[in-house]
Amino acid sequence: MDLAVRIAELAADGAASAGLIVDGVEVTGAGANTRVAVTLDLPEDQIGSASLDAIADASRAIGAALDDADVPPHAYTLEVSTPGTSRPLTERRHFLRARTRLVTLELADGATEKGRLTEVEGDDVVLDGERRVPLADITRGAIELELKRTEG
Repeated sequence: MDLAVRIAELAADGAASAGLIVDGVEVTGAGANTRVAVTLDLPEDQIGSASLDAIADASRAIGAALDDADVPPHAYTLEVSTPGTSRPLTERRHFLRARTRLVTLELADGATEKGRLTEVEGDDVVLDGERRVPLADITRGAIELELKRTEG
C-alpha cells in the first residue's frame, strides 16, 4: 500500500474527531528527513474556515495515530494545515467549499467567468445566483482574494 494512502487512512479518524476531513497527504524526503504534510478541510457541506483549535486538536490526534501504527516506521516531521485560498478549484467538493466566495473560472473553450459562487447544483456551479456553468466545462477555478468581503 502507498505510504500516503496509509497515512490518509490513519489520519481520517483524528481529523473527524475535530470535525474535519483529510483533503490530501504528501510525503517527501526519506529516513529521518521524512516530511508528512496532511491537509485538512471542513466537510463539503460547511462554509467557512477550520479553526486553529480544530487544526491543533486534529494534529495531536493524527500524530498519535501515526505513532501508534509506527507509520512511517522512522522519524518524521508532521505538518498539518488547511488548503488555503490559493488552492485551485478542480473538484466538485472544492467548489462546494468555495460557496459565497468570489471566483474566477477558466473554461475549456478559453473563456473566463468571474462572479460570486452562490451554489453548486447537480453538475453546475451557479454564479451570482443566476449564471450556471457546467462543472465539465471548467478547467480550473480560483478563489479571488477580497480585502473586504461581504457575507452571503
